[in-house]
Amino acid sequence: MSLPAWALVSPERRAHIERVVALLKSWADAMHVDPQDQGRWLRAGWLHDALRDAPLPDPLAHGPAAADRAAADGERDRGVLDAVRFHTIGSPDWDDVGRMLYLADFLEPGRDAVTDHADLADLTQRVPAEREAVLREVARRRLDWVLRSGWPLPAATVEFWNQLVGRS
Repeated sequence: MSLPAWALVSPERRAHIERVVALLKSWADAMHVDPQDQGRWLRAGWLHDALRDAPLPDPLAHGPAAADRAAADGERDRGVLDAVRFHTIGSPDWDDVGRMLYLADFLEPGRDAVTDHADLADLTQRVPAEREAVLREVARRRLDWVLRSGWPLPAATVEFWNQLVGRS
């Protein structure tokens, strides 16, 4: 699988998507994920930023727009569509596809927003053995960024966080 024909991405965005997919593949291999589930993870990876560079009115609209377009194009897997739809904000309704995409999108090694690449590499290496702990840490960092930015917290983000800490 690769980017869908309708994807509108810059070369830099394509490189990000490819790194996300490679990270998902490496984790799936390390975790011995069955091929069908691995395919779901990779489809979500290819789709998540397919419309990130499209002219949309809201920077967070690219996930829902890509999920809607993928559904119109024939994607029927609710887990894949929800992963793509909510990959920037989190969702308490996610299955493994959403959780893994959320991690890979944040932890992929080319992220410019991350200044401590050694810390990022450590978290990345820990995912196969300590997924839930790393997921809480990534969600905490994303929440911290949103709070520092002064943006409102989407209800799904709050519910996702509460679900994660409720598992502690």
